[in-house]
Amino acid sequence: MLLTIEKLIYGGDGLARLAANDEGRGKAVFVPFVLASEKIDGSLVEQKPGFVRAVANKIVEPSPHRVAAGCRYFQQCGGCQYQHASYEHQLEIKKEILTETLRRTAKLELSSEIEVHASPPWNYRNRSRLQVQSQPEFALGYFRMGSHELLAVEECPISSPLINRAIAALWKDGRAGKVPAGIREVEFFANADDSQLLIELGCGAEVRRANVRAWAEELRGEIKEIVGVVAFREGDRDASTKGTRSGRSSLQHSSLQSSAERFLTVGAEFLTFTTGRAAYRVSAGSFFQTNRFLIDELVKIVAGGQSGEIALDLYAGVGLFSTALAGDFRHIVSVESSQTSSADLAYNRQANGEAVEATTEQYLAGAVLPQSPDLVVVDPPRSGLGERVARQLGNLRAPRVVYVSCDPATLARDLVILLGAGYRVEQVHLVDLFPQTFHLESVVILTR
Repeated sequence: MLLTIEKLIYGGDGLARLAANDEGRGKAVFVPFVLASEKIDGSLVEQKPGFVRAVANKIVEPSPHRVAAGCRYFQQCGGCQYQHASYEHQLEIKKEILTETLRRTAKLELSSEIEVHASPPWNYRNRSRLQVQSQPEFALGYFRMGSHELLAVEECPISSPLINRAIAALWKDGRAGKVPAGIREVEFFANADDSQLLIELGCGAEVRRANVRAWAEELRGEIKEIVGVVAFREGDRDASTKGTRSGRSSLQHSSLQSSAERFLTVGAEFLTFTTGRAAYRVSAGSFFQTNRFLIDELVKIVAGGQSGEIALDLYAGVGLFSTALAGDFRHIVSVESSQTSSADLAYNRQANGEAVEATTEQYLAGAVLPQSPDLVVVDPPRSGLGERVARQLGNLRAPRVVYVSCDPATLARDLVILLGAGYRVEQVHLVDLFPQTFHLESVVILTR
């Protein structure tokens, strides 16, 4: 059938419509790897009561923004959705999606333009997690699009050069039979200038400690930039981490984390990530932002021009924003529920900082502050604040709230409550931490 793509929606698909029936508007059709205004020859692959899914057999009339993909695995790997669009157009797509989501859900008409902060479109990731297969033969890769089937990949153009070197080294060891059976995931975390690498391993119960130790020591000899290798038992994941995105493991915020004792460390269990404002200890399993080029820009948007007596940093991670704010506030309270990230937060805090290990809801329910905070920064997971925390936050009546969001739908839902509590939107920033993908990071600055 011939379909015309109306627009792109959050998640990466294009929206088209079937011919109108007797009831009026035609059923929605979702098609991957297309662009707005394109005409395609499509085939239906799935039918649901309210919509259908299709694939494009041929692009009959391509968009002027269509380009050749920069990765040989594109459209097979579940990690990237936008490589067929020029980077400039990717930013336009994300800006339109964010604007429409805020308008539709929060009934918010912005009084000023969304400020867009672009990233270098390739080699930006400082953290990437891949799946490991031992049988019937070694393979390393990501999940195929829309499945949990392994797609073997030997390079990842959105990951840093050092991470790609490590991927190549694992393939070499795997083909030589050196990678121990029982290793099921490997996550690479590089520092700011791509000069050091921390490796985290997710292992099954059958893995032998001695084998992992011997291989880890050999791997450190092969790649001198590796500062440490830390192994976790697979399945022990901290639910408070940001959460794995669909498709590519660790596409956005997630990291390996164990609620039990780590069973092996070879070398260091952390690396130091240095930004323009501070140096941070980031341990294996701790959350940290994944775009090595835009961290300073993100910190500047959140912390720049802010000052006062008391600031709260909720969902603080290792203290990225807290540390930047410490020089301009008398007292900083940083709240983080993950045990591993909270330990790093306590280590990284400044003299006027206070680190609290608790969920945001627990903290706000029992917080006793000498006065209302002048600023609250929130950087929640994909699920957002939720109604209870959003209402607790509104009741604090802080004059300024900075909301860092990785999901426009939950952001818009939470803004309904905050706007109802008397806040107004002063600025909206789109910070493109994830080029080539549908994921978008935004920062909303609220005042009352």
